[in-house]
Order: sequence, then C-alpha cells, then structure tokens
Amino acid sequence: MSVMVTLEMPIKSEKLEEYLGIMKQALVDTRNYKGCESVETHVEKEKSVVCLVERWNSVEDQQAYMAWRMETGLLEALGPYLDGDLVTRFFDIHSDV
Repeated sequence: MSVMVTLEMPIKSEKLEEYLGIMKQALVDTRNYKGCESVETHVEKEKSVVCLVERWNSVEDQQAYMAWRMETGLLEALGPYLDGDLVTRFFDIHSDV
C-alpha cells in the first residue's frame, strides 16, 4: 500500500531561493529512486518553510531513500540552510474514504 510522507523544512529566509535551486536538482534523483511515486514541493514564503509531499510504495522505500541521502552527504550539506528542525510525517492513504 502506498504511503504519503510530508517533510517540512524551515529555511533561513535569506537562503530560500538558493535552497530551492539545490532542491530542484536533488529532487530529480528522488523522483527516480526505487519506490518513489511522486514528489511535490510547496513553499510558504512568509514563514520560509518548504514542504515536500511525497508518495512512496512503502515506508521502507522512503527510509531506504533517506539512508542513501545520509550516505551521500546531501542532508549534511543542507544543514547551513536550515532554520530549525525537520518535521517528517507518514500517512496511510485511504482513497476509499
């Protein structure tokens, strides 16, 4: 069963546009990663928050992807852009409701 994952990232306002440029490139790999069905990027400019809404085949696929991102150093490289903690949520999809 597919799962929806949201990832909220508070970004330093002066670095928001640069961050979005980096993410545009990085999300190409995300969308091609095993198990990724889709990724949408949403930006709340007033609060400088980026929210990714991802759909994955399974929680395990998304967790494998995050482990790979940690191995490649992307998450560490994004650290200087962050203005707080990341918030990740996992949702079961109930299309029948």
